[in-house]
Amino acid sequence: MTPINISLLLFMIGLYGVISKNNLIKKIMGLTILNASVVLFFIAIGYRKDGVAPIISTKIADGTSPVLVNPVPQALMLTAIVVSISLTALALALVVKIYAKYKTLDIQKLSGE
Repeated sequence: MTPINISLLLFMIGLYGVISKNNLIKKIMGLTILNASVVLFFIAIGYRKDGVAPIISTKIADGTSPVLVNPVPQALMLTAIVVSISLTALALALVVKIYAKYKTLDIQKLSGE
């Protein structure tokens, strides 16, 4: 299985968790899985077989340039990981406050239906 296929599978698992679960913690877990799949997808896009970092300026023995790995997806995903961790921490803090006030994490009960 390729990393792109794994990221698609993780995306579907995360989307299922966000859509079908009523518990707020499970929805946050689904969002975290969904984010991990997007990060894996972007990293997989930047991968090149036998690629080297662009800061290395070596020539191959026959005088051709080596295949370079694209560093932009990796740099963007480092930022996305930090934002995701912050968002998850904020969401969990809100869930703790919601539970302290309403004594439930079920969306159906919180919405009053």
